Amino acid sequence: MTDLHPVRRALLSVSDKTGLIELGKALSERGVELLSTGGSAKALRDAGLTVKDVADVTGFPEMMDGRVKTLHPGVHGGLLALRDNDAHVAAMKEHGIGEIDLLVVNLYPFEATVAKGADYGTCIENIDIGGPAMIRAAAKNHAFVNVVVDVEDYAELLGELDQNNGATGLGFRKNLAQKAYARTAAYDSAVSNWMANALELAAPKRRAFAGDLKQTLRYGENSHQSAAFYTDGSDRPGVATAVQLQGKELSYNNINDTDAAYELVAEFDPTETAAVAIIKHANPCGVARGATLTEAYQKAFDCDRTSAFGGIVALNQPLDAETATQIVEIFTEVVIAPGASDEAKAIFAAKKNLRLLLTDGLPNTRAPIVAYKQVSGGMLVQDKDVGYVAMDDLKVVTKKAPTDEQMQDLLFAWKVAKHVKSNAIVYVKGSATVGVGAGQMSRLDSANVAASKAQRMADVLEMPESPAKGSAVASDAFFPFADGLLEAAAAGASCVIQPGGSMRDNEVIAAADEAGLAMVFTGMRHFRH
Repeated sequence: MTDLHPVRRALLSVSDKTGLIELGKALSERGVELLSTGGSAKALRDAGLTVKDVADVTGFPEMMDGRVKTLHPGVHGGLLALRDNDAHVAAMKEHGIGEIDLLVVNLYPFEATVAKGADYGTCIENIDIGGPAMIRAAAKNHAFVNVVVDVEDYAELLGELDQNNGATGLGFRKNLAQKAYARTAAYDSAVSNWMANALELAAPKRRAFAGDLKQTLRYGENSHQSAAFYTDGSDRPGVATAVQLQGKELSYNNINDTDAAYELVAEFDPTETAAVAIIKHANPCGVARGATLTEAYQKAFDCDRTSAFGGIVALNQPLDAETATQIVEIFTEVVIAPGASDEAKAIFAAKKNLRLLLTDGLPNTRAPIVAYKQVSGGMLVQDKDVGYVAMDDLKVVTKKAPTDEQMQDLLFAWKVAKHVKSNAIVYVKGSATVGVGAGQMSRLDSANVAASKAQRMADVLEMPESPAKGSAVASDAFFPFADGLLEAAAAGASCVIQPGGSMRDNEVIAAADEAGLAMVFTGMRHFRH
């Protein structure tokens, strides 16, 4: 297998024409013959370059609205022929097929067409056929052929040609081939998943997953694990689409926690109230809303000041100077917000290691998207939990009904519990968490942990009593026994929100009545593992 192979003839056929003219000129200056199709050929000719039409190579014009133009032995033979195989060389000579040493193709903008909300027929017309066929052919024959599918690789290609006097090395071509197959796989993934959605197939027989590398990470959850961050091409605002204004490179854990924080804070409409979520190890250690971000941040911070140290802060409104001044008083890993004032940015600039991420909005927490989780030998796929309950969805099951103020805190607690690892118990008072119990093996333990955290902050803040007194409590799933509910009552809770549905619901309701609690059922649970 030959290592260095010269590039004498190139086929350029691109949908995204960014850099096309510059590449065409650079190749032409290096003595490379240019072949092209349709709009690419026109653009190159308009720039004064000599270009040969693929139609002249195949002997057939482009037809069927461009659906058929490169699917021909004159093209694929030039891409697939083994140059060191006498039979292949003889076949090329017999049929007048010329070698193609370089293929530059990017595909019809299918993903962008879908993202724009185009109708079914328009999406179908933006499925590229000839492009993927040529890419796969060229990639298979990387022993001799270079295939470039990303505009970002044009400069590297030219550098390789200059380094090797107009040739490329085998290692370089192998890397290009890997990128090419990944691109066609991602493209087919986008098409197949779109069709599954269009056909309303909840569980298609085969699912494809694809992503684009955004960042190679220093390590994963721990230093002995390698890791990387891939994006899925969606425009959902969040850590994947955010612009990092300052601070160190994000780590694996930073990205995971920042996503959890922003998805939680997005539960609260920024036009109605300011909201802040502080996250530690993917669990909220403080969530609050207030008239201002400053008020919301202070209330969230006071839920668990110990855990907030080194945490992730998410805001549902643009960061202002007053809130920025509060945040920098303790060590914070990341702050993510839909914007920031110049004054706030200047305050953060003094903390060079503090990462500031800005997005162009908040994610729509009710928009259906697919969530994936890897297990040994497979992948679990489900709809993301976008469950939502409103006041009218709640069923009062106790003798005592919640007051309007209690109902507001119950709904707030329910939104937070959705984002706490199960088993989850959340105490809320005055639109702020005052105790969070996460990830315990029993609901009783979670209720106890949350209550103990509330008492600890009462001690730290020198409060006369635990903030859990008079609080609203949310449980992400039903109480299987009355013990967890009674633990919350002992901590001072006044009302409870839970899904209901236990075989012992009657016992739990009776215990709530005896304890003087008001309780509502949602009919929906929010397990989060």
